[in-house]
Order: sequence, then C-alpha cells, then structure tokens
Amino acid sequence: MTTISVLSCAAWVAPGLMFAMATLAAATSLPPMRLWRCYQALSGLALLLALSLAVAALFFDRHAAPWPGVLGTSTLGLVLALLVQGLGTVIGSFSARYLQGEGGQRPYIAALSVVLMAVHLLQLADHWLVLIAAWALVGLALEKLLCFYPDRPFARLAAYKKRIADRLADVLLVAAAALAWSAVGSGSLPALWSHLAHLPHAEQHGMSPGLQLSALCLVLAVILRTALLPVHGWLIQVMEAPTPVSALLHAGVVNLGGFVLVRFAPLLEQAVAARSVLLVVSGGTVLLAGLVMLTRISIKVKLAWSTVAQMGFMLLECAAGLYMFAALHLIGHSLYKAHAFLSASSVVRDTRLQALHAPALPSTASVVAAPLLSAALVLALQNVSPHAAWPWWWSGVLALAWAPLLWLPQRPEGSRLRSVGLGLGGAAGLTLAALAAHWLPLQIVDFPRTGYGVLALLTMLALYVCMGLLQLRPQAMAAWRRRSYAGFYLDEAYTRLALTLWPSDWAPKARRAAANQQTNQGTTQTAPSLLGDARH
Repeated sequence: MTTISVLSCAAWVAPGLMFAMATLAAATSLPPMRLWRCYQALSGLALLLALSLAVAALFFDRHAAPWPGVLGTSTLGLVLALLVQGLGTVIGSFSARYLQGEGGQRPYIAALSVVLMAVHLLQLADHWLVLIAAWALVGLALEKLLCFYPDRPFARLAAYKKRIADRLADVLLVAAAALAWSAVGSGSLPALWSHLAHLPHAEQHGMSPGLQLSALCLVLAVILRTALLPVHGWLIQVMEAPTPVSALLHAGVVNLGGFVLVRFAPLLEQAVAARSVLLVVSGGTVLLAGLVMLTRISIKVKLAWSTVAQMGFMLLECAAGLYMFAALHLIGHSLYKAHAFLSASSVVRDTRLQALHAPALPSTASVVAAPLLSAALVLALQNVSPHAAWPWWWSGVLALAWAPLLWLPQRPEGSRLRSVGLGLGGAAGLTLAALAAHWLPLQIVDFPRTGYGVLALLTMLALYVCMGLLQLRPQAMAAWRRRSYAGFYLDEAYTRLALTLWPSDWAPKARRAAANQQTNQGTTQTAPSLLGDARH
C-alpha cells in the first residue's frame, strides 16, 4: 500500500512541474536566459521522476491510480512519458541556443511547457473527458509554437489547417465518448475494458452498434490528429516553424495517435468497420507518402514526408492487430526523428558530399533477389526464437522492409560478397532487435487478423515494386515521378476545400505587402495571396 501510495503521488509531480514552469514563464518578467535555466532544472527533475516511474513499471510491475477511474498509470504510458520528457529536455536545451536573441522566447517556453504537461496528462488519462481535454490542450499549445514567426504566411496556413483537423478530431472524440458512455454507463476507461471483456468474441456481433460507431469515430479522430493522407499538408508545412518545434512535433506529438490506438486495442479488436477504415487509409498513406519521400530533394521536407509514411505504417500495424510492433515503432521513430531534425544541418552537409559522387543504381538481379534472401533470413531467425513474436505474413512485411539493404550497385566498388554480408548482417540485426524488444514487459496484447495482415503485406509489396521501378526504369517512370513529387496534388485539393468551408485570411501581412507594392506601381489590381485568394 505504501508503494502504491507513493507512486500515486509521484505521478502528479511531472505534469505539476511543467505547469509550474508554464506559469513562471507567463506570469513573470524574468529574462529569457534565466527562464531557460529554470526550464532545464524543472524539466531535468521531471525527467528523473519519469525515469523512476518507468523503471518501477517495467521491472517491478508497480502501477498506481492517482485518481481511480480518472487518472491511472500503464507501462506503455510511463515509457511514453519518459520518452517525451527526455525529448522535451533535449529540445529545450537546443532551443535555448537556437533562439538566442530572438523575441517571443517567453511565450515559447510557456507553450513548450504546456505541451509537455498535456502529454503527461494524456498518458495518465483513464477517463474520456481527460483524454479529450489533454489532447486538445496539446494542439492549442502547439499552435503557439508553430506560429513563432507570425509573419510567415505558410506557418500561419499550417497552423490554421492543423486547427481545423484538431477541432474535427475533438468533435469525433466527443462523439466516440458519448457513444461509449451510453453503452457502458460510465466514462471511465477501466469500466469500458471490463465491459468489453465480458462480451462474446464473435466476428461481427460481439459489440453493440453504439460501440462499433464509437470505435469508428475514434479511428477517424486519430487519422486527423496523426496527419494521414489526405489531411497531411499541415505536417509538411510546419517546416516554417523553428527546427526544435519540428523536432517536438515529428518526434513526439504526432505519435500520440499510435499510443491512443494501442490503449484502445480491446475496443478495436471487434470493431471490423473501424479497423477496415484504418487499414485502407493507413495503407494508402504508406504507399503514396513513401513514394513522395523518395522524390523530394529538400532534407527537412523529405523528413516530413518520412514522418507521414511512418505514421501510416504505425497505424497499419494497429489495423493488423500488432499493437506491440506499433508501440516499438512509436519509440524508435521518436528517437530517430528527434535526432534527424536536431542534426539537420549535418545531414545537409553529408547529403551535399554524397551528391559529389555519381549515383549508384542497383542491379536488377539484386532488386529481384533481395526480398527472397531477406524473407529466408527473417523466417529462419523467427523459427529459432523460443516464441512466435509475430504471424507469418508480418515476416513478409519485414522482409520487404529490410530488402533494400541487400541491393547491390550495378558496378560495385568492392567485393559483392562483402556487400551481401553487410546487408544480411544489417537485416539480421534489425530482426533480432525486433525479437528481443518483444520481451519487454510493456503488457500489450496483440489481436492479429490474417485478412488485414495479408492486405498490409500486399501494400508493402506494391511500395517495393514502385521503389524498384523508380530505381531501375527512371525514364519510364518520369510522369509518375512528377506526380509523386507534387504529392499527387492531394494537399492542394484539401487546402482548397478547407479554405472554402472555413475561410480565413491566413496571409494578411503578405497580402498587405503585395497590395502596397501594386499601389506604388500605380495599379489598381487587387493583390493576390500566395495561393490565390486566401479566402477560397
């Protein structure tokens, strides 16, 4: 009882520290450097606390309910809290140097602290109302960070498009909560899990229509918040925000949709319609965003499209019922993308150095043989494993994912055998890491479904074939490459629709500058905005 009581109290401290930091930044007139020192001290303390709670959950199986039925802890939630607080600490230190001399640092610190506080509350949420409020607060605080440079019209457009997606997601979450509350008789999530545990596990008739519709609303809300196609444009355009904001968004905030779906795995298990919609949208996002990423030149834009594709892949894992893989994907993607954005300058330098060398196109034989070799390796290692970590069809997905490691250039500079050995070693290392990660006591239960898994495998196969054709037949794929580079014009269509339904003058300063310029030239023509009339 004492241990549980201590953990219950400790769970409040991290969000409390971030709330105190936000209040300090908003209510005092301390200079930015002193505020950053306070932020680093409080964030570091919250990080140590999050580490202790995560260790207690992972290795001592200790859990707590700071507010039973409203706030509670889970192993994955505590690991996510540790991850996000660690990223917040690093990003705060980076921001203190990156924004040195800039105005608006005080509201920036306050908004960053509120984002971290809201994420802590989200991972503690054991009630629909807390979940909805915490996720909405994340979006509201993040909007302040996205508009750090308010004179940049595309930053304002990205924030406006994200605001539309967030408000629609809020409406869908409220609908999901109301439907589930009506069916269960309580807004408590543990009550929902208990209700679902006592339902018959029939293929389509286990849950009531209200819970089926609740699951569908939840999935649609997650799609909006996770920036899957076609509502992905705001995630691409946040490149106008400061680099640490991009790192926070891509490495932490946008991943929250995966965490929510993992938590609601018992609800999705029998929600056939919701999982089908999730499979179609996430599979299409993986295929199209993966192709767009391959054709982009700008490093930061390529990273942004990579995030869209990775979010699609993470939700595809949820649709297939492999929630453990989705959780591991969330953790791995967060660490990778934070490093990629915060080291973007060195990535640009390395890319320019690589551009000095002639591109080495892969040989046709290696592109064809690579999936076969990779599949044989993955299946062999899985058979050696003492437990079946994933179904056979996911071995095919992993084999296609690792296959490019085995591509050989048409004119190799070194030994072909050495190149194949390095590729096989890389694929074996990734497979063994996935097998080992499944031993982590995250207390996640998978609900795999073969039909969805086979469709996921076919999606990856289509992506691999398109990748191979882009490499082997670039001239034949020129028209496809142009469409891919343009993002298949999905964001343009969504932007026009969004600004038609919800008009907004998102570029007032740019419009005034253009009007003044034409006035000075003696013209009377109305100044255009950056994308035509911003109201339409």
